[in-house]
Amino acid sequence: MPNEKVMKDSVPLWLAVAITVVVSLPFGLWLGKYNLVLWCAFIVWAEYFALGAKHAAIRIILPSFIYAVALTSLTLFLIPYLGFLPKLVAPGDLGIAVALFIGVAFMVYSMKWAKVFQEGSLPFFNGISMSLAVTFTGSYPKPGIESLAPFAAGIWAIASAVLGVALAVFNIWILFPREVES
Repeated sequence: MPNEKVMKDSVPLWLAVAITVVVSLPFGLWLGKYNLVLWCAFIVWAEYFALGAKHAAIRIILPSFIYAVALTSLTLFLIPYLGFLPKLVAPGDLGIAVALFIGVAFMVYSMKWAKVFQEGSLPFFNGISMSLAVTFTGSYPKPGIESLAPFAAGIWAIASAVLGVALAVFNIWILFPREVES
């Protein structure tokens, strides 16, 4: 019976992941107010592995993530227009709740319009959550016009996601897979 060819990593995964984490640190520590959001990048890196760790995953991750971030940013941009609503406990809480209810309901409904959003439900929902997280933690460079803050946060979430994809591809690359006989 002939031996089959299989792929074997030259570098163990634990070491490749540790190297990739260290390579990512300058993007989150050395760029001052332009530090990218590493926890966002790491989530997208994990999505790449969850979706099979193949280049085809990028065609699912980025459109799903970016679409969700864009609509979340638009939803957050509209919150001030609901400022006439009374507060429940904290100022603006009802406006935020109404905007997010409508925005998220629309986003999830719109997933049925594109197969990539259905296949990419993980990055889609992470796009929503990362956009909210980057916005509400203030983890982005502030624009000169406050009303544009949700879009600046969205751009920063997307930039961090692109870093996450790059880290994932780098992580696979430094495994140095090679073909061996089984």
